[in-house]
Amino acid sequence: MAEDLLNERFAALADPTRRAILMRLSRGVMSVNELAQPFAMSLPAISRHLKVLERSGLISRSKTAQQRPARFEPKAMRAVAEWVDQYRVFWDASFDRLDEYLKDINGGDGNGD
Repeated sequence: MAEDLLNERFAALADPTRRAILMRLSRGVMSVNELAQPFAMSLPAISRHLKVLERSGLISRSKTAQQRPARFEPKAMRAVAEWVDQYRVFWDASFDRLDEYLKDINGGDGNGD
């Protein structure tokens, strides 16, 4: 994935309102009015958040009549998760080494027994 796109996705995810919008969209397609209901902000403000999410590829919007319903794009989120997973390998290896160290200093199974 292009680094610029990954940066846009992380920037989009840095905002708690946008994360909440994504959570709501993971349940299904919604209009701007439906998405705005739980938030104490104007429709134009919600629309600006949607534009950021759309530009990052995390959502898509279609046009039906006078509405532009928003849809969560899970493939875009998968790319973010795959990037984060690279560090899971590091942490798993670190915990494995810590477990081995604790077993060595305790002379047994790491539980002090």
